[in-house]
Amino acid sequence: MGSLLIYGATGYTGRLVAENAVARGLNVILGGRNKQRLESLSSELGPSYRVFDLDNPLAIDAALVDVAVLLNCAGPFKHTSTPLMKATVGTHTHYLDVAAELDSYLLAEELDKAAIAAGVMLLPGAGGSVAMLSSLASHVVARATQPRTIRIALQVAGPMSRGSAISAAGGELLRRKDGTLQPTSPDGFRSFDFGKGLVSCFPVTLPDLITIHRATHVPNIETYVHVSGDAFPSGDLADLPAGPTAQQRDANPYYAAVEVINEDGGAVGAVLNTVNGYTFTVLASVEAARRVMAGEVPSGFQTPVGLFGVGFVETIADSKIVDV
Repeated sequence: MGSLLIYGATGYTGRLVAENAVARGLNVILGGRNKQRLESLSSELGPSYRVFDLDNPLAIDAALVDVAVLLNCAGPFKHTSTPLMKATVGTHTHYLDVAAELDSYLLAEELDKAAIAAGVMLLPGAGGSVAMLSSLASHVVARATQPRTIRIALQVAGPMSRGSAISAAGGELLRRKDGTLQPTSPDGFRSFDFGKGLVSCFPVTLPDLITIHRATHVPNIETYVHVSGDAFPSGDLADLPAGPTAQQRDANPYYAAVEVINEDGGAVGAVLNTVNGYTFTVLASVEAARRVMAGEVPSGFQTPVGLFGVGFVETIADSKIVDV
């Protein structure tokens, strides 16, 4: 099956991913910039490690030359996806990440032809909202007749990690209208029912604007978030703890809701019940890496739904889609 290099393995999500991948028996190599932290994690978990910065293309190539699959867990991904994804095309290494930012997906679109020519697969969003929401939207689109618009929302519960909060800050607010990404208003709040009554959700830019469109070809897509409790932090983001504890993750499951509007104005919908987003990201990305290492590797830009099927989300933990 070859080896799986987890870059950013000493970060909050990267460490959880590494622990899970080792527990599942995958041939793991730890990767990152900090030798001392990698050495400590290697001593704890067992795998070997490779130290390399992303400002040195030759060092990246050397680190990946014998690696079958790279799983990038190092955010913000606007800084890490470009050097790593471009390197994987040259080293014939399949690329996965857990990005919630648009940068990885736009780059995968740009590199699609080169990746196909090289026989390399690019799978940004192997875990997280992309694997959740694309499965949910595709499930409902299959029930729709002449779907024209998708409105989809994620309920975020429990504390965010420091890395997620930093990555989420800033950026242009977008929606997909008539097939293209266009700016949208921050005032366009909508109400969604995640199973306990309607709640107000605010518009956000999620990579699902790209992945749902690739999976469904529906021309109009809007993405929203409802933040419950203290999920979104305030103050200096650098002072945040690395991420939620295991107890906080267990106590804060995630939900998602989707509404698909047909050409005639009729609508169908569904709700996704799943585990905490960080738990889901770990489980889904490691399962995706396992399947890619086992040979599920069409070349070019892929999405979890396109690669593993609409039911992928329901293979992760206790995730369940309920039609409404």
